[in-house]
Amino acid sequence: MEIKELTNEEFKLFSKMFKPSSIYQTVEYAFTMNSENCNSFFVGLTDNNVLKAASLVVIQKMNGFNYAFAPRGFLLNYNDFELLEAFTKELKRYLKKKDVVAIKINPLIVKNIYDKNGKIIKQNTAYNVIFEKLKNLGYYHLGYNNFFEALKPRFEAIVNIDLPYTKIFANIDKSFRSKIRKSVKEEIKVYHGNISHLEYLYFQTKNKYPRDLEYFKNLYSFFDKDNLIDFYYSKLDTTGYLKICQNEYNKYEKMSKDLNTQLIDNNGSNEKILTKKLEIDKEFEKCRNDLAVATNYLKDYPDGIVLSAALVIKWQDEVYLIIDSYNTGFKKFSGKHLLLWKLLGRYSKLGYKKFNLGGVSNVLKPGKYKGLNDFKLSFNARVYEYAGDFELITNTPLYFMYRRSSDFNNMLRK
Repeated sequence: MEIKELTNEEFKLFSKMFKPSSIYQTVEYAFTMNSENCNSFFVGLTDNNVLKAASLVVIQKMNGFNYAFAPRGFLLNYNDFELLEAFTKELKRYLKKKDVVAIKINPLIVKNIYDKNGKIIKQNTAYNVIFEKLKNLGYYHLGYNNFFEALKPRFEAIVNIDLPYTKIFANIDKSFRSKIRKSVKEEIKVYHGNISHLEYLYFQTKNKYPRDLEYFKNLYSFFDKDNLIDFYYSKLDTTGYLKICQNEYNKYEKMSKDLNTQLIDNNGSNEKILTKKLEIDKEFEKCRNDLAVATNYLKDYPDGIVLSAALVIKWQDEVYLIIDSYNTGFKKFSGKHLLLWKLLGRYSKLGYKKFNLGGVSNVLKPGKYKGLNDFKLSFNARVYEYAGDFELITNTPLYFMYRRSSDFNNMLRK
């Protein structure tokens, strides 16, 4: 067996067919990282000219040294220990020649799968054997982090959408189903956008996400060449919303007047009618306030209000929610709830099997991310727990020079 550098087409063909794969092990993602000032190349292990394993390798300059990443790990069968050992040996030799000090991976090796209540529903019985094999081959495990300290999230929320449309909706938490129905009634629509609409996503995430608008555009452009990416957003129709509020106002105004007439006819002595009148008047006052707000919405936002946005990538039989956002000033409309539900339904009908909602914290120790976890798991997602990050030293002398420089820089920052 020998390792060689692959062409874009060679790697693309292999990555499309290999399972389990990832959007982070694609030619398109490599191009995106190149636009972020990272170098990259593809390697493959061949046996009699047959490609057995491969990986995208992203190189980043860190303290003047070449440090490599293989996001979501190598494309190889980790249960095939002979193959794993051969690939590791040849990769170390290859990267050493390129003066790469080490490579970090966070492979798609599932440890456990949990339901939304944190109960283990499936365990990888081969996990411990694979884990020990990696350690014996020189991979240093960087720990079981509970939050988002790893290269990629160690926990992901994934929804099974290989179900009838109605069943997917029925599996969503009751409170979320109510919010989705309410959003539909309030004239909130979901639109299939394009690259020109990405600013919606950027403006809603710029204060909490490190990537800029140019990154979103590059990501979209590269994945769009093979129709692998979609952008969606939800929007409140302020004209339609005003009409709804006006109709509700008129309805409760009439009900209040009718009850008032009944009270007069009964000399105000019918307790049942009086109680009903108080309830209706309370709703009538709410409708009055909603109407005033809706009037201002139309005045200030005649073209509507973008409530939420989502960028998704389609890969094999899975859809990945790359990044999503919502307008915090209009959270009450639950535009994000409606948007995600519509996407689950859409891609289910298109034949996809899974919808990956992205990272969550440890389902058993959610910490400050409890709200994030609760939101994603309310869509009946299962939590996949992976092994986490591993580091493989590929050039020992340079690695220790890199570590000393890193430790020195950290000391200066203190």
